[in-house]
Amino acid sequence: MDRLPTELARLAAAAKPESGAPGAPRDCGHFDIRIAQDGSWFYRGSPINRAALVRLFSSVLERSDAGDYWLLTPAERGRIDVDDAPFLAVALEVQNPGPAQTLRFRTNVEDWVTLDAGHPLRLRRDTVTGADIPYILVRQRLEARLARPVYYELIELGREERVGDTAQFGIWSMGTFFPLASTATIR
Repeated sequence: MDRLPTELARLAAAAKPESGAPGAPRDCGHFDIRIAQDGSWFYRGSPINRAALVRLFSSVLERSDAGDYWLLTPAERGRIDVDDAPFLAVALEVQNPGPAQTLRFRTNVEDWVTLDAGHPLRLRRDTVTGADIPYILVRQRLEARLARPVYYELIELGREERVGDTAQFGIWSMGTFFPLASTATIR
């Protein structure tokens, strides 16, 4: 079995709930951890291949009001780099298909999130390709980018609805309508 670098092992131990230290966490600066656009985690440029370790780190991931990403344990905290979104929505589950349906997403770190008013879908227009990139809020200021196949599943579930004076294409979940295009009006 490969051994974790000492710094990474120390951080993993500090992230476990039972390792709480009294007082404010010590600021450790930058941890040299990066989350790539495809959801892969890296430490000093090398992939972190242990799924349990990635899940542990993801459980202590936070995003500041300024947009910085932090691993925050009871004992210490440090910034990390995130190329796009920290999570990737890799699966979609539809409960009670139809107008009153509930849509749930599984992330690459095995979190489940229900699409609802508190966990909305957001579209960002890619400035290079012009394509809409969908994200869902997983928890406070932390989003998951929808994997392309998951987004295509959403498109298949989509329908046109009248919203105000315009017709929009989107999906329903938990009684809320979410547009599936940033230029949502349909003529």
